[in-house]
Amino acid sequence: MGDVDDVRSTPSVAWAEVTIDCRDPDALVEFWSRLLGVGVAERPLPGWTRTRPIVPGGPVLNFQPVPEPKVGKARIHLDLWTDDLGSTMRWVRDHGGTFTGESHVYPEGTVAVMRDPEGNEFCVAGPAGSQVPADG
Repeated sequence: MGDVDDVRSTPSVAWAEVTIDCRDPDALVEFWSRLLGVGVAERPLPGWTRTRPIVPGGPVLNFQPVPEPKVGKARIHLDLWTDDLGSTMRWVRDHGGTFTGESHVYPEGTVAVMRDPEGNEFCVAGPAGSQVPADG
């Protein structure tokens, strides 16, 4: 194990936002703000959209317009917790998202891999014993 940095010499760093490239920022900010139960903030830049903070003083989601569609699997994704995996999966599907068909069962809960309306992957984790609905 390497040397431990002295806290006094380490700059302060805080997580501020996650920016998602997309073709339709208005549609994605609507999807994500409704899924997370947060409001839509003022546009940070022309064409961009943004959610309000997810937790007080916490990060926001930005949606940056890009001309090209998403290609391939993302190397980073959001993980969300829910108290009702089946209902959350149905909500995502009813609002333009999809279930990838991939799920994982762990002692601490069940994870379903979903996609938002533009194909960006994210995981929804339900409590231990959660079942992925037969209709996905």
